[in-house]
Amino acid sequence: MSVMNHQTTVLLQQYKQIRGFSKKIVSPLEIEDYVIQAIPDVSPPKWHLAHTTWFFETFILVPYLEGFKRFNDTYDYLFNSYYETHGRPYPRHARGLLARPSVNEIFQYRDYVDEQMTSLLERCDAETYDQIQPLLEIGMQHEQQHQELLVTDIKYNFSINPLKPVYQHPVSTVKTAVPTLEWVRFDEGIVETGHSDDGFSFDNERPIHKSWLDRFALANRPVTNGEYISFMENGGYEKPEYWLSEGWSIVKEEQWKAPLYWEQKDGEWYSFTLSGVQKVVEDELVTHISFYEADAFARWAGYRLPTEMEWEHAMKNQRIEGNFADQGHYHPTAEYSEENNQMMKTFGDVWEWTSSPYVPYPKSKPLEGTLGEYNAKFMCNQMVLRGGSCATHSTHMRLTYRNFFHPDKRWQFSGLRLAKDL
Repeated sequence: MSVMNHQTTVLLQQYKQIRGFSKKIVSPLEIEDYVIQAIPDVSPPKWHLAHTTWFFETFILVPYLEGFKRFNDTYDYLFNSYYETHGRPYPRHARGLLARPSVNEIFQYRDYVDEQMTSLLERCDAETYDQIQPLLEIGMQHEQQHQELLVTDIKYNFSINPLKPVYQHPVSTVKTAVPTLEWVRFDEGIVETGHSDDGFSFDNERPIHKSWLDRFALANRPVTNGEYISFMENGGYEKPEYWLSEGWSIVKEEQWKAPLYWEQKDGEWYSFTLSGVQKVVEDELVTHISFYEADAFARWAGYRLPTEMEWEHAMKNQRIEGNFADQGHYHPTAEYSEENNQMMKTFGDVWEWTSSPYVPYPKSKPLEGTLGEYNAKFMCNQMVLRGGSCATHSTHMRLTYRNFFHPDKRWQFSGLRLAKDL
């Protein structure tokens, strides 16, 4: 007996909205843009569109829709990202070599899977619904993660082109004066970190656990471009005393002199954006910096980066609102407004590096089966970021959300907020 009811209808509507937003992100692209993979860290837009579709096909349609046939059996190899227990994935670094299947075929693939998903939800009984609902939630959140990667990967792919292509015209935003950097103090004590059983969360956000925090203070806003320029002008990239050893080695090897996408012309700093090359606005938040750069800036300023426990504790009363992807700016803004506890730009704009390594929470358990590979196997040699960015959809963000990247990565919209001991 079908279980099609209000709950199922809402879930199907959410599925269609999320899938539609992926199409919206790629709508400004030309056919040639869909295949480019500038470095192994990024993936071609075509691959993102196919991989997110493969996820629904593999983990929901194949096991739960009777009589379902894959759109193309070879796609199970081509668009598997890293699920080794499922099968051998196609090499990540070679995704940009796939001229075929065509972009048109990938959109046909998406339409086919969407039709089958709709059919499944409209026909499934209560027992099947209970089985697929948590998988569908993961699949939708997974697609939203790839929507952010679509934005950041398109930007990097465009940046290497001497033509400096424009993805979209600049979006006008309100500019306000940068508030003075002030410190919000927090007392020592036992705090809780992590997600409850209410609402969706990834396994790496669970369970809630207790930690002891000494007294600390957190800056009321993240660091701006103007403040980062002061670091650069004071020899920030030239003095090893500010840098962790591995970071200093990369600075010398890669000849870093500024954040990713920045270049200097006639004494002025410019940055490549999704609206082409633009003059750096000093009042906007600095972004596209690595953990090493964030840590070096904090040392230069005489402070440090917050731990993720401090960050989550400090932001508990903040509303989940800010400059997110659904606003369409795809760039940090210079608009500031005071929120609860005088914290500003807590969510959106830029991911904030923390000093915490990406490790499992106490008593954390990965999901069973192949989806257990989703987060747990990456908990090594990466650092945690918090708060979301201008490429994150607002419905994808939670206080407890843990993003993670290797400390040298810069192509994400990553910045920093200062902390200090009291």
